[in-house]
Formats: sequence, structure tokens, C-alpha cells
Amino acid sequence: METTEAILETNKKQKEFYNNIKQNFFTKIWAKFRNGLLNQIRKNVGIQDQAYLLHKEWFGDLSNKKVLDLGCFTGNYWSYYLAEHSKQYLGIDLSDVAIEKLKEKLKFLPNAKAEAVDFLSPDFLEKDFDLIYAYGVLHHFKNTTILIDRLNEKLATNGTIISYDPLETSLPIKIIRAIYRPFQSDAAWEWPLTKKTFYQYKNAFNIIERRGVLGKSKWVAFLDILPISENKKKIIGQKWHKQDWDKSFTSDRVMFSCMHLTMLMQKK
Repeated sequence: METTEAILETNKKQKEFYNNIKQNFFTKIWAKFRNGLLNQIRKNVGIQDQAYLLHKEWFGDLSNKKVLDLGCFTGNYWSYYLAEHSKQYLGIDLSDVAIEKLKEKLKFLPNAKAEAVDFLSPDFLEKDFDLIYAYGVLHHFKNTTILIDRLNEKLATNGTIISYDPLETSLPIKIIRAIYRPFQSDAAWEWPLTKKTFYQYKNAFNIIERRGVLGKSKWVAFLDILPISENKKKIIGQKWHKQDWDKSFTSDRVMFSCMHLTMLMQKK
């Protein structure tokens, strides 16, 4: 099993990668698929906005909360909102280049700061966070046990985590990722959640709510081969997405058919 020291060494490479992003041909192809076709599906059926709005609902009243924005790069969709409304905000990322840009965005908010630091490093001393916002971050840690221990260490009593990560539990996606992985330029720190890792989180935290996206709705892309209108495709996609969204709340089977999972977890 990978040690903390090994992860810290990997993260040095990850820092260099994100300071000077250079994707190989295959990674660019995957990014084009992910950011092109999948983003178009998300837009057409309202997936991304729904997830963001749910996160805002999960934030609750931030006025007395100490917030950690984990792996936020130059700032994610909610970074400035979290910084503006929380009692105390800290955004951290491996990339010092990205953090300098975030600092510029936050310079007029006295309760907010940003720091280039590794979450697992002994140099990161801050703790007692009421909320850890981890958008697209948890799957960057190969050793889930070490990550969970660190999250628990940094959370305040009854503190919560909001996460959003890719799943590798749908068989077609698992096959595609397996074919792509040997050529992936960021493979050393890309570990989409498996059934095993999900159950590790379930055992470690109270999962208050969870929602899966791009389950049945990911097949909307294949409707393009059918002689139906764009509006009809949109209606079908929205219907499938609603099924994914509603049923993944309670059904593991539906959740594991999805490509992405967002969770609200609370410290036990």
C-alpha cells in the first residue's frame, strides 16, 4: 500500500504538472471527450447547474464556519462565494502558480487566504474546519485510508465534506479508462472512485446525501443517430438524468452506473 511519503513525492510531480500543464496526445483526446461531448450533455440536461446548486444548499449558513477549499487551483465555481460568506476561508492547492492567481482574487476579503501546500504535508497545520469543499479532488489520492485519516484529523466536530468526483464503476467507462490509462499523462494521481473506495468513505463518514450523474443519461450521445429533433433528445436526456439523480440517492446499483458522484459527508 502506498505510504504518505510516496504520495508526497508523487504530489511534487503533480505540482510540476499543474504549474506547467503539458498533456500528451491521448490525454488531450480524453479531455476533448470529457470537456466536449460530456459537457454538452451536462448543459443540455442541466446536470452541472443542478450539482452546483445542490452544493450551495449543502453549504448552509457559512457565517460561523471555517472553510477549507481543498485543491481549488485558481478558484472553482464556488471559491469566491465561500470566501465571501464564511467566517474564515482557506483555499489550498499544490500549484503555487495557481494560488498566486487565487490570492489576487481574494485580496479584498480580510477573512480569506490562499496557500500553496500539500494537504498531507506536515507543514499544513491548520485544522478544525467546519466544511471541507473538495470539488474534483478526492480521486487524486490513491491511498484512500491515508486521505480519510487526514480528513478526519482536519475536520471540526460534526464537520462536513462536500465532494464531487468521477466514478469508475460503470463497466463501459471502466473499459474505456483501462484502454486509455497506459497513455494518460496524469495517471499517477488520477484514481476515479471504485466500489471499494466508496464503501471506505461510507464506513468512515455519515453520508447525509449523495447524487450520481451521467448514469443512464450518458447514453444521450447515441440519440444523435436517431431521426428525432433536438428538443425531443433534450426531453429524453432530462428524463434520464432525473432518474439518475433521484434513484442514486438510495440505490447503489443506479449510483454505480453513473460517471460522477457528489456527496455530503459528516464526521462521525
